[in-house]
Amino acid sequence: MIKFYYSTAPNPMKVALCLEEMGLAYEPIPVDTRKGAQHKPEYLAINPNAKVPSIVDGDVTMFDSNAIVLYLAEKTGKFLPKPAQRGPALSWLMFVASGIGPFTGQYVHFKNYAPEKIAYGINRYEFEALRHWNIVEARLAKSKYMAGDTYTVVDMALWGWARLVPNILGEHAAKLVNVKRLVDEISAHPAAQKAIALKDRYAFKTENDEEAKRAMFPHMYRAQAT
Repeated sequence: MIKFYYSTAPNPMKVALCLEEMGLAYEPIPVDTRKGAQHKPEYLAINPNAKVPSIVDGDVTMFDSNAIVLYLAEKTGKFLPKPAQRGPALSWLMFVASGIGPFTGQYVHFKNYAPEKIAYGINRYEFEALRHWNIVEARLAKSKYMAGDTYTVVDMALWGWARLVPNILGEHAAKLVNVKRLVDEISAHPAAQKAIALKDRYAFKTENDEEAKRAMFPHMYRAQAT
């Protein structure tokens, strides 16, 4: 059985969706990042980058959510793009990994968590987040799914972030009508409902107190540690 190390953040949720869509048996193992569980030696042995998600599948240990969903698709032969669409699909999968996730995440950080409201940082990451999501919107305006006419792991990877777009982008999200179309479709899947229900399996810490800040944002304490 696959061991799935998770939280309810966007990247673990895309893997949860993938596991459920593919009907794979897995053991969900919570990693409470606000309590610093990602920095414990036993977890670092699984993911030296101290992030979630990670999986252990027999002799295979993996981290990075997009690598995991691609591995699971190839393992099962499910939700892979058609051969003619594989190249473009990989491009979109990497676009989610290198563009959507980082820029949306940094926008959330500078807008909501940075101890100082730095106008330059907020403006830069809002602009880049919107730019990336508008690229997705344009793609979905002419294609039912990210990789063409079939639902694939690329859509699952996008869903992890896309379902939070209204909360993240606020009024800007109203223009992303095709992103919403895809999110609504995927979120109605029984697999998505089971993935979302993982939040009820463990009471993750929600307080953004001193312990949480030290665990989530260690850069804030770098000067004190040197």
